[in-house]
Amino acid sequence: MLTFVGLGLYNEEDITLKGQVAIRDADIVFAEFYTSPLGGRTVERMKEIYGKRIIRLERSEIEEQAEEVILNQAKNQDVVLLSGGDAMIATTHIDLRLRAIDAGIETRIVHAPSISSAVAGISGLQNYKFGKSATVSPPYRDAISEVPYETVRANKERGLHTLLYLDLSMSINDALDLLEAVEDRKAKENFGGGTFKLKRSVFIGIARAGSDDQVVKADYMGGLKSYEFGELPHVLIVPGELHFLEREALIKIADAPESI
Repeated sequence: MLTFVGLGLYNEEDITLKGQVAIRDADIVFAEFYTSPLGGRTVERMKEIYGKRIIRLERSEIEEQAEEVILNQAKNQDVVLLSGGDAMIATTHIDLRLRAIDAGIETRIVHAPSISSAVAGISGLQNYKFGKSATVSPPYRDAISEVPYETVRANKERGLHTLLYLDLSMSINDALDLLEAVEDRKAKENFGGGTFKLKRSVFIGIARAGSDDQVVKADYMGGLKSYEFGELPHVLIVPGELHFLEREALIKIADAPESI
């Protein structure tokens, strides 16, 4: 059997009881942290708390060498793969599960909290009003992806909120700079035209979700850029049309300006 176990939001204590039982009963326990950050975890602390040897895998060992490293083991033994957040958020894991099924290996999922499910509660926004999400990544060969910007635009046209995942090495400030650069480029291409102005939008920055020193702050782009969020991981939310309760929640929970 191959069991996918989510570790939860931030540290070693966020795993579910069912996840701990799966680790305890496993013959081999693997872990990967390229789809979701370690956060406040360390592999050494995980070994100590879960009472099991944990083998950390690199991306290539899951995406390119999965048959040799994982699947061959799971044909005759109980194998667990640990990852931050929820076990099935990453498409990499879905692909691995399908490959396991094709190989005749039984699979199981042990779910856990993830940032995608926690942001509504953290910010006070309503979960059903979130639209499509996107990931803000560093420029590739000096090219900045327009996908996050266009995702926000499309969601805002429908009054929906946007969750922007950030690359594991990226801060909220880095992401805001990239979004601003895309908007500036589009303004030049359209000679300053267009009614959509992301710079005028409210943003919600969240740092270290699930930790004891979690930070959530809402402000316009300029204000948020000068705010110190501290250590990673960070995520961003761009709200769409706000219900009056959402507006009140952002003011009281995320210290948003009264003018939102």
